Amino acid sequence: MTDTPATRLQELFEGHRLTPTQRRIAHCMVRRAADVPFLSSVELAELAGVSQPSVTRFAVALGFDGYPALRKHLRDVVPADAGGSAELNEYQQAVEAEIENLRHLASVLADPAPVEQAGALLAASRPLPVLGLRAAASQAYGFAYFAAKVHPDVRLLHEGGTMLADRLEAAARAGASAVLCFALPRHPREVVEALTYAKSLGLTVVTVADSAFAPVAKVSDLLLPAAVGTGLAFDTVCAPMLLGRVLLEAMCDGLPEAQSRLEAFDARAAERGLFVE
Repeated sequence: MTDTPATRLQELFEGHRLTPTQRRIAHCMVRRAADVPFLSSVELAELAGVSQPSVTRFAVALGFDGYPALRKHLRDVVPADAGGSAELNEYQQAVEAEIENLRHLASVLADPAPVEQAGALLAASRPLPVLGLRAAASQAYGFAYFAAKVHPDVRLLHEGGTMLADRLEAAARAGASAVLCFALPRHPREVVEALTYAKSLGLTVVTVADSAFAPVAKVSDLLLPAAVGTGLAFDTVCAPMLLGRVLLEAMCDGLPEAQSRLEAFDARAAERGLFVE
């Protein structure tokens, strides 16, 4: 795996039993890996949306005497030029943060086994329910749109409410063996509830989430993390989108008929004049 500030932080957190508040701090630190060694405990608390004492308790939970000791450790392990983004304006910083998220995703994909496993699970599920609510609805829609070109039965679940459990149950009764979920902040409570219900139906839950510390982690059988950017008023999601496309590629590898289905679609599209050449 490529050595980056974000991967070093992930390694620091591994093996520790963290509370939900501490997972929130850890998630924030991974997203702001280049900046966090230069933040005070108050600044980190504001970014994570927690109290300053929570940051101190978090540092102690990781084995440090307090936050100053943790920050000193981070300054030792993060490259000295990582704070150079201070000279950029807020829009440039948002782009640079997304580039760092993509670099981290590339380092994670150095081990393709989890994505290949997920692709095989999704390819084998007939039908294949794809779930994404609120901020993640567009990710689910994009995946389902392309997946339907190669998979014989894709069912998009992008609206919540009382029908969500019914549609999961219908998919399971029709033979589904897995469900794919896109989960992004802020995480709707009903997504966690829906995945819990999906597991009770015997479905294997594959989740693309913004962090290994996301609330959906505890109800996912296979979680694939891809960080979101938080520098603008609304999160930026280049890495989760790209991971979704990578997952599509892996799923195609598990569908022997994928290429013939694509060719048939292209032929029909040409006959109907669907696209402007």
